[in-house]
Amino acid sequence: MLFLTSSLGAFILTFLGMMLLIGEFLVKLRGVSGALGFGFLFLYFATYLSPANLLIASAFYLLAIALLIIDGKILNDGTLSVIGVILMLFIVGSVTSSWLTGLYGVIGVILGIMCSFLFLKVFPKRNMWDKITLFDRLTKEAGYNSMNESYQELIHQKGIAVTDLRPTGTIKIGEREYSAISNGKWVGSGEKIVVTHADGTKIMVDVVEG
Repeated sequence: MLFLTSSLGAFILTFLGMMLLIGEFLVKLRGVSGALGFGFLFLYFATYLSPANLLIASAFYLLAIALLIIDGKILNDGTLSVIGVILMLFIVGSVTSSWLTGLYGVIGVILGIMCSFLFLKVFPKRNMWDKITLFDRLTKEAGYNSMNESYQELIHQKGIAVTDLRPTGTIKIGEREYSAISNGKWVGSGEKIVVTHADGTKIMVDVVEG
């Protein structure tokens, strides 16, 4: 029990918990990694909190996880993920009676998140956060050339959004469809767009006002 209440114990529990939990979101592990990760974090909270406060802290932590899932599956812009991670850090750092132990716990969360990306080198990847990145994967298999110089000819041309751009999606100019990203705005399907920037790998568009 002394180990669990020590700064090193806090670090190990939060490190393993976050590495396994975030790893579950990044790769396909059938829920095993997520369950183990939350188990380590639950043990961390149980070490410092009464049963009533334990339930409250766990509920807020589950809320933070839900924000990550909603961002990965629906919004895809990274905002809720950032809020979720900040909420996690706040909860982990505030439950202990010692600021040093809380700091070790926060460091464990940060390093655990960073190390979770090592899972991508071993296990099959999930596609939850592909749309958060501002660059589509334009492959030859999908009919794209990674250095498509003709994209530059599209600058200032107008078209419509075939799908929602949040920020990535599909647009149509003339009779051709292209993968594009919006200029920091949510563009709805069917809205008129204009190409504002293009290079060999991406097309950036903005909404046509009026």
